[in-house]
Amino acid sequence: MPVPPWPAPDAQQHWNEHYGQRDRVWSGRVNLRLSEVVETLAPGRALDLGCGEGGDAIWLASRGWSVVATDVSHVALERAAADAGELLSQIDFQHHDLEVSFPDGEFDLVSAQFLHSKIPLDRARVLKRAAAAVAPGGLLVIVDHGEAPPWSNHRHVEFPGAEEVVGSLDLDDSWVRVQVGPVEREATGPDGQPGHLIDNVMVLRRTR
Repeated sequence: MPVPPWPAPDAQQHWNEHYGQRDRVWSGRVNLRLSEVVETLAPGRALDLGCGEGGDAIWLASRGWSVVATDVSHVALERAAADAGELLSQIDFQHHDLEVSFPDGEFDLVSAQFLHSKIPLDRARVLKRAAAAVAPGGLLVIVDHGEAPPWSNHRHVEFPGAEEVVGSLDLDDSWVRVQVGPVEREATGPDGQPGHLIDNVMVLRRTR
């Protein structure tokens, strides 16, 4: 793609403005696909990439997980920490632009839920770092939009398929595919409108 003549917007500024537009952007509930994967797991150490207002991180902590939760937006992180209440002792909210910095350590669960961006993001590089952070025996859980929600103003956007995303990770034979493919669900939009959604779900286990 040709380089545009204008500078790319600053990621932190963009997402701070996104979250600053209203008091609440997300529902506060855990992402459904993440809960389906985790509900049978014994709690351990989890990494939540692009945690937003903290719904997933808080849910994981409520189930006994020790969580590192990252976002590029200070506004989102402050909101998430305030919502965590007594569970804040189990969650380490960290500010990261994941293209520049990444949390230290290995994790039993690394989650990237709808880690899409309206501004340039080297997502493949970020997800490779996410895979590298999974401890032996742990899971990498990536959930993407299969297509834009019907109420979205980005209906023209084409999202990569699950196989394409997994292929971009360049994983070796120490990884096992637990689930890779689209899953459909019914959902309700921000103004109460019903919609049929497709989630691309990728669950990968590191064996060694």
